[in-house]
Amino acid sequence: MKDYAQTVNLQDDPEVIRQYEEYHANVWPEVLSALKEVGIIDMKIYRLGRRLFMFMQTKDDFDFNVDMPRYLTLHPRCQEWEDLMGTFQEKVPEAQPYEKWAIMNKVFEF
Repeated sequence: MKDYAQTVNLQDDPEVIRQYEEYHANVWPEVLSALKEVGIIDMKIYRLGRRLFMFMQTKDDFDFNVDMPRYLTLHPRCQEWEDLMGTFQEKVPEAQPYEKWAIMNKVFEF
């Protein structure tokens, strides 16, 4: 199994944060199905203030650079979801120009 950690900020607005959490309490089934289809076994998102931290576990053959873009093509609702979530999010200063969610480096494992 592989794991990935990523971070992004939400806009600094309590209503935006509320709406984002409300959407994630009711994620569209097409999105969940497509994530599973590309090899994501587990995904968790945590929030502190407006900073989000996402932890994903994937199958061994999961290729982030291939399978995440493929996820967006499996159902039109996947791209719609990503576009909608993007309206709530802001890149963190450490993100690379091509990243929305910045990939975090693992520094410890127990």
